Amino acid sequence: MNRDEALRWFDELSPVSIETLFGHWRGGELKTGHVMDGLLTAYSWHGKSFLDPETVHPLVFRNWRGARVSLDPRWMPLGLARHRWLAHSPVMRGLVRIVRPLLQTTAPRARLRRMEIRGAVTATMVYDHLPICDHFKRIDDDRLLGLMDLRGAPPFFFTLTREAA
Repeated sequence: MNRDEALRWFDELSPVSIETLFGHWRGGELKTGHVMDGLLTAYSWHGKSFLDPETVHPLVFRNWRGARVSLDPRWMPLGLARHRWLAHSPVMRGLVRIVRPLLQTTAPRARLRRMEIRGAVTATMVYDHLPICDHFKRIDDDRLLGLMDLRGAPPFFFTLTREAA
């Protein structure tokens, strides 16, 4: 799917309420040719957790015991995505695995608001320390399409699937 097709699909889907997001979600990528395609998967991103409108964990991973751990997104090297060869290299993935415990946080690093995107008002995750908003639309009762809006970059698309409690 290319970016224009993903945008059309996003526009066709129904908005979601903030309360719809509460819980834990497994993340997946939607490949559209974006420079970040494959990056979250390469670094073993698990998903997102929305506990209430003010308590949001935008980058959830699983530790070696399988427990959910949250990383502080402000320390993630987003600019690295422009250098695909480096970002996807085994050396960089290994380095991130080694330093991941240092990036962990128990503090929420985002919050939820209703915002307008592309003519519709929907639940949006606003990062605390980065110029990023993730807007969500409903695919079905247990799946969402996310559109990451990063200042100065084209939209990046991902999916979320509700996890059992």
